[in-house]
Amino acid sequence: MLRSRRRRLRRARRVPRLKGQAFSKLIPNIITVSAACSGLTAIRFAIEARWELAVGAIILAAILDTLDGRMARMLKATSEFGAQLDSLSDILSFGIAPALVLYFWSLQTAGGIGWALCLFLVVCCGLRLARFNSLLGKLPPYAYNYFTGVPAPAGGILSLLPIVLWLAFDIDLASHPLVVGVWTLLMASLMVSRIPTFSFKKLKVPQPYALPVMVLAAVFVAGLAGRPWPTLTVVAVLYLATFPLSIRSFRRLKEEAERLHAETDDENGDQGGSEPPAGPHPAPSA
Repeated sequence: MLRSRRRRLRRARRVPRLKGQAFSKLIPNIITVSAACSGLTAIRFAIEARWELAVGAIILAAILDTLDGRMARMLKATSEFGAQLDSLSDILSFGIAPALVLYFWSLQTAGGIGWALCLFLVVCCGLRLARFNSLLGKLPPYAYNYFTGVPAPAGGILSLLPIVLWLAFDIDLASHPLVVGVWTLLMASLMVSRIPTFSFKKLKVPQPYALPVMVLAAVFVAGLAGRPWPTLTVVAVLYLATFPLSIRSFRRLKEEAERLHAETDDENGDQGGSEPPAGPHPAPSA
């Protein structure tokens, strides 16, 4: 009797388990916040005229931005909150941060025009992210492996190409406000354009090409370790060179899809015309 009473007292004294979200579910959001902090830290480095660290911080933000989505899918932690937080991080890291880095580096000497170009870059980045979120799940199947316009991380890094050229080859012309302003205007326009660009994160590598891809990745990492700025210049030029290929590939897929759709409509029309309806059609549902 005494033992049973003691057992009941022990059960009554037990602290109830805390109810909440598992820490593993928070990891993607922690990575997203880290990406935003990295992008904002680039502004501090720009104020201190530490241009190498400023560009490096934005590149780090792009790497973290790639990892947070992967981690969310792996841990099954995708949520609407994470999607909104990711958009906020993107506009901070790839819109505001690159614009201010370019402003402190060169565009401030252009006065109000330079500041207007920075604002244009930020606004275009925000519009690009808003369009991307609004089109989720609404694109046709043939557009699955393509982005509409240049994605925000790529656009933010490409806008810094004049600084990368200046760091790599000490080209004074790259820092001229006119050159930087024209390039900023072009990159901002590409982000909100309708140009289809490859989505490499959804690209599937055939088995025979797996080893060459790994070799190229090793060469890229070695280049970043030894000569980071020339390596980034080459990668940026190669990425820009894929635009004609992505446009051509997208048009072919679109034309093929439209042709198949037209043939399907013709077949359905022929079948519908050969057999008269047996009775009245049901009323459409509300």
